[in-house]
Amino acid sequence: MSEDVTIADYQYPTQPTWCPGCGDFAILQGLQMAFADLGLKPHESLVVSGIGCGSKLPHYTNVNGFHSIHGRPVAVATGAKLANPDLNVVVTAGDGDSYGIGANHFLHACRRNIGITHIVEDNRVYGLTKGQYSPTSYKGFVTKTSPEGAIEPPLEPLPTALTSGATFLGRAFSGDVKHMKEVIARAMEHEGYSLVDVLQPCVTFNPGRSYDFYNERIYKLGDDYDPTDKQVARKKAEEWGERIPLGVIYERNMPTYEEQVPALEDGPIVKRSLDMEERSGVSYGEIKKDFT
Repeated sequence: MSEDVTIADYQYPTQPTWCPGCGDFAILQGLQMAFADLGLKPHESLVVSGIGCGSKLPHYTNVNGFHSIHGRPVAVATGAKLANPDLNVVVTAGDGDSYGIGANHFLHACRRNIGITHIVEDNRVYGLTKGQYSPTSYKGFVTKTSPEGAIEPPLEPLPTALTSGATFLGRAFSGDVKHMKEVIARAMEHEGYSLVDVLQPCVTFNPGRSYDFYNERIYKLGDDYDPTDKQVARKKAEEWGERIPLGVIYERNMPTYEEQVPALEDGPIVKRSLDMEERSGVSYGEIKKDFT
């Protein structure tokens, strides 16, 4: 941890209003710890969220925050990264925000390799609206909107992201803050789009997928695991059921989207002069003369 930055620099006096036992508390702590471990100062990062229980996270963190609308945090984060590529941009959003209404932005962020870190608070249910099934809910899940059980198979986030071109895939469990912090920090260090799918229990509306369920199944990838082997990574990304792997599942270095945008060759837009004459090298008088 940097001597200049500590987790206290990121803590905010506003207290979270999540349900007792909610995994969002741990995600908040893990993200703050990752910021501090990387020595990032609060003004050097932006956290973008959407709509959902966990989307209140920027309100509880001393950092630049943007609370966007449902399904749009990745789009907002993309705009922020293009305006200022030097900014550390993080998205914190739920599985509904990311894989439901925001799925289109999710897929194209993977394809473009935009340099943002996408932390998905995956509780496999719509908690904020009192318990409807989400894109990652298991088939047969009984809710208010599926009293006879959900008939759709769940979306598989990691294989979907890998197929779509994501260059970093990670999975963490909110029941293990230290390990989750390490995965998030690795994701933020990655150049390009990074997805961290966090298994986050919703103790109120999805108790069947809570701490006991995951503790019986999760395991951490060992030091001998090679995240650069795409074929092996695909098998690990698809592994789900009695065994669920945690850690950095895939990582590949490729040029980022913002590195290839011609308009950014002269540096970040936010650092350029607003004086049009200075930027163009042509005076308004000369322009006016050309049209008279």
